[in-house]
Amino acid sequence: MEHRIDSSQFEASEINAILEMVRRRKPALVDAEGNRTELPEPLFKMLIHIAEQMEQGRAIVMMPEDETFTTQAAANFLGVSRQYLVDLLESGEIPFHKVGSHRRVYFRDLKEYTDHRDSERRKTLDKLFDEIAKAKKYESDYTGDER
Repeated sequence: MEHRIDSSQFEASEINAILEMVRRRKPALVDAEGNRTELPEPLFKMLIHIAEQMEQGRAIVMMPEDETFTTQAAANFLGVSRQYLVDLLESGEIPFHKVGSHRRVYFRDLKEYTDHRDSERRKTLDKLFDEIAKAKKYESDYTGDER
């Protein structure tokens, strides 16, 4: 993958130096003639995010929101079977378009689906916890000490 940066390609000291620099002052690009251009705020925040993720040993993959996925790649992204994904597409849960006879899904639509799905899961869990707490069926013996 050409748009993948693996943290193992860098020494920890290099990543730490970048983080130290961007946390102290706003970085800028300087061309061969010495012209300085400060990074716009969104780009600056993205640079910090990338460096922090790499500091944690994570690889970074960047792709445009309109990147298209095959049904198998989309299923892999969601962690579901291809047939389950096709059912989601056909039911209208996730938008898709066709290229010839093949379904294609935009990355932004997959991301929107996962955000909505995760939000709904969180609401359901919160509601369940509230019901358990109201019924006084939850007692925590957790003290924070590991024995």
